Parts: sequence; structure tokens; C-alpha cells
Amino acid sequence: MSRRHTVPPPQPGFPPHVFLSSRMTHRPKKLLLLRLLPNAWVTTHGPRRERTLYLSFDDGPHPVHTPVLLDLLAEHDARATFFMIGAHAERHPELVQRIVEAGHTLGNHSYSHPQFGTLALSAQLAEVDRTDRLLTAADGRQRHSFRPPRGVLPRPMLLHFIRNRRRIAYWSYDSLDYSRLPALELTRFAHDRPPRDGDIILMHDDGDTAQQMLRSLLPAWKDAGYRFEALPPEPPARKRGDAANARRGDDAAARRGERGR
Repeated sequence: MSRRHTVPPPQPGFPPHVFLSSRMTHRPKKLLLLRLLPNAWVTTHGPRRERTLYLSFDDGPHPVHTPVLLDLLAEHDARATFFMIGAHAERHPELVQRIVEAGHTLGNHSYSHPQFGTLALSAQLAEVDRTDRLLTAADGRQRHSFRPPRGVLPRPMLLHFIRNRRRIAYWSYDSLDYSRLPALELTRFAHDRPPRDGDIILMHDDGDTAQQMLRSLLPAWKDAGYRFEALPPEPPARKRGDAANARRGDDAAARRGERGR
């Protein structure tokens, strides 16, 4: 996901909260459809522990906004998952290390945040693999849950991840913090329509909207009895023989995809 989504502006003559309430939702239809898939393939909710929410942040780390957000999370004893753009992680390794040392989990959000729908499978996987290597240097984990840029999920890539028993990490509750609407209105909207047990909350740490919202939301959610945990880490890769079979399946899927264009 990215703050670079296109969201229509408020309608002239209507206050932002009227537009927000009538035209936007924390749970768009696409997410409802994805929930029909097994959670081991496409993660649309966290472990269903009582009164637990899973904060997630895309598009960082950012040298200005991420440190402020980390301080805020520490203040509320909250853990989260940071889906990082590899190029940003490469530029700010000290922030990546700080995130790990604070007990948060790293996620993969590609290396350069490209338009995945325009790339061949090999180029998509190169983006994922390059970022995994950068994140491994910080947390020692071989693989990391992957969240595709802008939520674009091409079928050959999905099949590759299924064959390799690797999760595509989506979300179940969209904070809308990329919408360019005022943080106050977005916060009010979230208070009116709060998350539920096990929700994965989509936010971004390449701007200050998320931290503005969370200054109000975190205390309110804590008062409602919620705690905040990171998503479980990605399991290790399969054995070499299994991976080779998966690659052959990927090649066949890619050929079918090319014929279908």
C-alpha cells in the first residue's frame, strides 16, 4: 500500500466528514473478497487473540516521521509491523535497526515501490528478494511477510507465493491516512467505526498523518481493552528440492499469464 493512491477530494459545499462518511470505508469490497482466500495465502487478519490489534506501517523508514512514530508506540507499549521499501531501508539502516531493537517486526514492501502490474514475475521477485536481503541483515530472518505496492496482486506472483508457502500480507482495516484528508477528520471517522479483534490496521510512516491519528486512537483503543502486537514473522523457506519444483510451476504460470494478455 502507498500514500500515492488516488483518492477523490471532498465534494464542494460539503464538510470533509460528510464526504468521508458517505464515500469511503475502512473495509472496501476488495478486502472482503480477499478474505475468501485462506489466511495462510493472503493474510487479511491477525491471530484472533482477544482484544488484540495489529498495527502495520508502509513506505518507510522515513528519517523524520518514523522516529516520532517509534517514540509514540513505545509510550503506549505497542508493537507493530513495518513494511519497508528496500531503497529506504538501505538509505537508513540505523532506523531499521532501531525498529528491530524496539521489538517490532519487519515486512517487505518491495525495493522501489514500482507498478507491480506492469512487471514480469521475474522482476517482481527480484524486488522482493533484494529487499529481503537488506532486512535479513537487520533481523537475521531469511524471509519477511510481503505486502505488494498499492495492494496490486498479479496472479503469477500469488501462485509463486502459494507454492513457496509464503504469505501475502494485506490488512483488514484501512486507516485512510493516505487520502490527504485532515487527520482530525480521519481520526473522528476511526473513532466512529473502530476496529475489531484481530484487525490488521493499514497506516503509513512516510508522513505525519498516522502519528497524528494515533495520538488520539491509541489511548482510546487501550481504554477499550486492546493491546497492540506485531504480526507473526514469516516461516523459513522450503527445502531446495521443493523450491526447484515451485520454480518450474512459476515458469508455467508465467507462460499462461503471457498467453492470457
